[in-house]
Amino acid sequence: MRAFIGVVTLTLAAACSRDAAAPPADNSRVARNVLLITIDTLRADRVGAYGYSAARTPALDALARSGVRFDAAYAAAPITLTSHASLMTGRYPPGHGARHNGMRVDSRIPTIADVLAQQGFATAAFIAAFPLDRRFGLSKGFQIYSDRMPRGEDGRPANERPGRMVVDEAMDWIGGHLHQRFFVWVHLFEPHAPYGNPADPSEARRPVAVRYDDEIAEADRQMGRLIDALGDSRHDTLIVAAADHGEAFGEHGEISHSVFTYDTTLRVPLLVAGPGVPAGQTVEQIASLVDIAPTIAARTGLPRFDADGINLSPALTGGTLPARTLYAESFAPLLDFGWSPLRTLRDERWKYIAAPKPELYDLQHDPAETDNLVATETTRASELARRTDGVSSATLAPHAAAPDREALARLQALGYVATSTGGTDRADPKDRRELAAHLAEVTSGELRGPELERALREILKQDPSNPQAHVRLGYVLVAKGRCRDAVTQFRAAIAEHLPSVDAHLGLAGCAMSDGQRDVAERTLRLAEQIEPNNPVVLANLGIAISDGGRPADGLPFLQHALSFDPDLHQARFSLAVAYGRLGRRDDAAREAAELLRRLPESAPQRPEVERLLAAVRPPSD
Repeated sequence: MRAFIGVVTLTLAAACSRDAAAPPADNSRVARNVLLITIDTLRADRVGAYGYSAARTPALDALARSGVRFDAAYAAAPITLTSHASLMTGRYPPGHGARHNGMRVDSRIPTIADVLAQQGFATAAFIAAFPLDRRFGLSKGFQIYSDRMPRGEDGRPANERPGRMVVDEAMDWIGGHLHQRFFVWVHLFEPHAPYGNPADPSEARRPVAVRYDDEIAEADRQMGRLIDALGDSRHDTLIVAAADHGEAFGEHGEISHSVFTYDTTLRVPLLVAGPGVPAGQTVEQIASLVDIAPTIAARTGLPRFDADGINLSPALTGGTLPARTLYAESFAPLLDFGWSPLRTLRDERWKYIAAPKPELYDLQHDPAETDNLVATETTRASELARRTDGVSSATLAPHAAAPDREALARLQALGYVATSTGGTDRADPKDRRELAAHLAEVTSGELRGPELERALREILKQDPSNPQAHVRLGYVLVAKGRCRDAVTQFRAAIAEHLPSVDAHLGLAGCAMSDGQRDVAERTLRLAEQIEPNNPVVLANLGIAISDGGRPADGLPFLQHALSFDPDLHQARFSLAVAYGRLGRRDDAAREAAELLRRLPESAPQRPEVERLLAAVRPPSD
């Protein structure tokens, strides 16, 4: 048995400016269509157009040559959902409410898709990963929001899907909508960790940086296919390509992204091409992803789009942008670990990071952010601190919605949520950077075998009450056949209030393997009280009861599990077995045949299901 791993708008005063987003005066420069491409976790400095000599990014580079490249573009948060929400709404995180993955975007806030749909555009989005699932609110305004992930061999939905699959869908949709104005958003997830397939020993031996570049190259290939699908409509289409955030490979002691707000993870590529946009231009003035929505509105001839961002059109045609301040934040330290959040203000050459130990950098002379000038630039730091507090406090409203348990489990499986233990000390993330790096290594999926076990034990040495480390270590030990040691870890995770039933499922699995079906049943009934409608819990409970000699009592749990998730294959197999044990051969054969229909042709379980079907099928068949 396996666990299911699966606000009010703010006026930002001096911190930003609202823009009327007036349409271009020359109608020939108005774009008929919009293609928005976001590539998850893409560093600007790993793209050829941004100077990376080893890049394999011909599509991105060609787009830069045909349009405008923004050299100093920044995300509003180094977090997938939060950053995309800012991009779609033009609002900084305090204005849209999705301060972290799993937190829903305020439904009262308009999105660019919503506004375009009201103006008669056909709108569609094609999404590659669960953090952007429709339940989190970004589907607003999209007539098509394709976020359905493929099923694994066990029937459970995956948490991401290949860019090829996403682009195939998007190309089909574009082909059917070339006769009308359209706005299509395509999200690609390839550069996100794990890079390639580290489970393959030969793949894992290749350097991480090389595998990351491979993933970028694949995303670029799919982007090229997508742009080619525009055909002649390319000339009438505004194309915007950006990343949601970057990725850290040890800079400032960070691995991955989401905790810190250094430019390693805030700087992103931003490319714009289309009608009225001159070719081969570079803009060195600062820009933010919150500028994309008002810019799209302006370039498509829409009236004013209310946003924290501004219309970048002047910069697209060689003009200048108004002086302004950019805001960014990460509440992941607070919501994942109980540490202090980080809030950032960028004002001309200065960058201030609000933290228990605040930081101030002169980006003109210190772009790598290594020399903290808070102690010597006290007046400037105090003023920027005051202005940062004017954008957002370091706390969240009590009603801020947390993700549901199923969403939490799926986000954890992607390495996003490490689970806060509700600490109150609000440590500065800088003082926990080593622990954060270990956690990121584990959740990235890059570590395997002994390295993974060592990393988890190192985390527990520094943070003994970390429930996620306990439960992950438990499953590592189960895979090694060390269930007795794993039980200790699962019980510790439960004692530390792990906000999912993963530990209960692991504990029950160990009990089943040891023949302690009564212990497994008691554990699973506790899990059912915590997550009453979790189909995996229901299925495992039905299996434990049926295998314990009470198939009739197990039937309702297996049937209930399938009512929630008809593609939970283990539940359907066990249901067929339970029917067989009860002598209900027709029912057993029906479920086995249905399972064969649902299983992929290549599924390794097919022979076993076929044997079951042959055993229970009535002789007359």
